[in-house]
Amino acid sequence: MPTANGTAHDVSVRRSLLIPPEHTSIVTDLYQLTMAAAYYESGRTGLASFEMFVRRLPRDRGYLLLAGLEQALRYLETLSFDPEAIDYLRAHPTFAQVSDGFFEYLAEFRFTGSVDAIAEGSIVFANEPLLTVTAPLIEAQLIETYLLTTVNYQTLVATKAARVVSAASGRAVVDFGTRRAHGPQAGVLAARAAYIGGCAGTSNVYAGHALGVPIVGTMAHSFVMAYESQDEAFEAYARAFPHHATVLVDTYETAEGVQAATRMSTRPQAVRIDSGDLAQGSRDTRAILDSAGLRDVRIVVSSDLNEYLVQDLVDEGAPIDGFGVGTELVTSRDDPALSGVYKLVEYAHGGRTVGVAKLSEDKATYPGVKQVFRAPDFGGDVIGAADEALPGAPLLARVMEGGDVCSPLPTLEETRAHAAAEMMRLPQRYTALRRPDTYPVRYSDRLRKMGEDTRPRRV
Repeated sequence: MPTANGTAHDVSVRRSLLIPPEHTSIVTDLYQLTMAAAYYESGRTGLASFEMFVRRLPRDRGYLLLAGLEQALRYLETLSFDPEAIDYLRAHPTFAQVSDGFFEYLAEFRFTGSVDAIAEGSIVFANEPLLTVTAPLIEAQLIETYLLTTVNYQTLVATKAARVVSAASGRAVVDFGTRRAHGPQAGVLAARAAYIGGCAGTSNVYAGHALGVPIVGTMAHSFVMAYESQDEAFEAYARAFPHHATVLVDTYETAEGVQAATRMSTRPQAVRIDSGDLAQGSRDTRAILDSAGLRDVRIVVSSDLNEYLVQDLVDEGAPIDGFGVGTELVTSRDDPALSGVYKLVEYAHGGRTVGVAKLSEDKATYPGVKQVFRAPDFGGDVIGAADEALPGAPLLARVMEGGDVCSPLPTLEETRAHAAAEMMRLPQRYTALRRPDTYPVRYSDRLRKMGEDTRPRRV
């Protein structure tokens, strides 16, 4: 069927790959839609519950900092299928035998289910349900891919940020990673997640505009190279930004750059070093600045930093006031993928609701909807059935009902403050950067019994 931009399957029509909101429904894996069609054709429309959890913690992580929930909920609130997307699916050979009724169903689609979730900014651990979706089976299935990409990525970055901030021991950490993120959208989401994780700001201007994250920036080597001398470059920058000039001093020789900074007619706010031996370079820089009476001028360093390098610099006593962390932060380079999954745990069909579980080796799950109970002061977690009354604080709470967010979501600042409070409370043996202790998480006796009683079943 023709569309405003050509035929629905005409790939010769050049389209922007910036995803418009009306097409988020097809930012998914094909099998979500083929399963949905098969469910529809076979009348599988009962309520289903899916849980999202992380199978294992990334390398050297003793915890995760949950992030991305707000974007996941906003997606669910607005999810629909644009006519152009439906035309594309209808014309695709994969769906040639699918009835018109399925496409009519998509045309009226909206998410009508409920979501229970652990609060964004909370500390979580492997195998704990981060959120539970209960909705008609097709609705609950279709949203899997988008939820996973949203929560997995932001949780990965927020956790990495928390580790870097912890290593910095009170010195400011800022996100410099946009240019190394896996695409413009990833750069914005990383800026948000890094802020939740404790970063003081970001270089990403859109994150400042859309989210209110403080934006920070200095200058590039190209700026210095565009002038006849470093003195001229620094003066030009200071004239434009007299109250907050941070100058990059290592374009040529760092010591020469710092000397040029001391000659500026307007006192710089900070100097940045982006190469070389950062520990020794910062000491030499501090000495030059202090001898020129610039004791209050801060030293900021960058250059492929991560939590391990930051901790080394802090342990060496390097006189550094702030760290700009980019590539390693937004890609979580040492372990760049989170093993987040989304699994069916309960399904209603034929007048009965049954718990279901996956029994394959290394990927087994427990049946039924669950709750996480946390002992005071991170004394251990118990994963139990949702209707159990176990000691400890229940972590999952209802955040969406009937497809609508059912209580005001916390602001970004509130989420960030919650994350900071969680990190303060988590014992240091779990936050160690290398070989942290394993936090105690166990399944309740009742849940274990349910798992033992589970057999492969057709529902």
